[in-house]
Amino acid sequence: MEETTNDSDRRVGRRALLIGGAAAAVGTAVLARDELARLWWRTPGVEKPRKEGEVDFGGARWVAASSANWRRADRPDDFGVDRVIIHVTQGSFKSAVKVFQDPGHGAAAHYIVGKDGRITQMIRELDVAFHAGNRDFNERSVGIEHEGFVDRPEDFTDAMYEASARLTARICARYDISVDREHIIGHVEVPGTDHTDPGPHWDWDRYIPLVRAAAKRDAERTASPSAGAGTTAASAGTSAAADAAGRGA
Repeated sequence: MEETTNDSDRRVGRRALLIGGAAAAVGTAVLARDELARLWWRTPGVEKPRKEGEVDFGGARWVAASSANWRRADRPDDFGVDRVIIHVTQGSFKSAVKVFQDPGHGAAAHYIVGKDGRITQMIRELDVAFHAGNRDFNERSVGIEHEGFVDRPEDFTDAMYEASARLTARICARYDISVDREHIIGHVEVPGTDHTDPGPHWDWDRYIPLVRAAAKRDAERTASPSAGAGTTAASAGTSAAADAAGRGA
């Protein structure tokens, strides 16, 4: 997964525009105070406060990717999120974590899902991960890697599909993304990419219904909290309450 586009010019340009726009608006009393509060951290040398180890999906384990493989942002306020992009690691879970921590790799996804269903988050959803090989799609998407190889259907286990579907359902709910093949896509479908993942053995006809079922369960749980009293510990770990607490937002 190579991110070949230099993003520094976009970052500087956006900061200059935002800072200049904010200053002009203040002068004319047009920009609201809450908008100023959202923009203050983009001033050079100022960073938006974060809590180390926060996750956006309850039950995920946090392992930080190298800061060279993503760009700080304030999504969805500065970039709307309307896609989930499915990847395959072309390697083991451990090797994917290793390369995403390598500053020379130039790419990383927000999440990795293992064959056993474990989920590791390496980049916050509010930040732009270099995972799609396309700047526009990086800015508008959340990237999910899956452990395995595109030519080995046996790598795509039941546990992986189910865990990934729960994760994608929660992402879609958070950003009001439609659960369909227009908005949940493979890396191969990103314009300009030379990647083929998730490959012909990724079962979209199975995956999308699993995402919809997970979304329905979440909606029912939210509407009737007592209905989830009999869920397993694993399900509880990815409940809406745990998700909100883990996200810290």
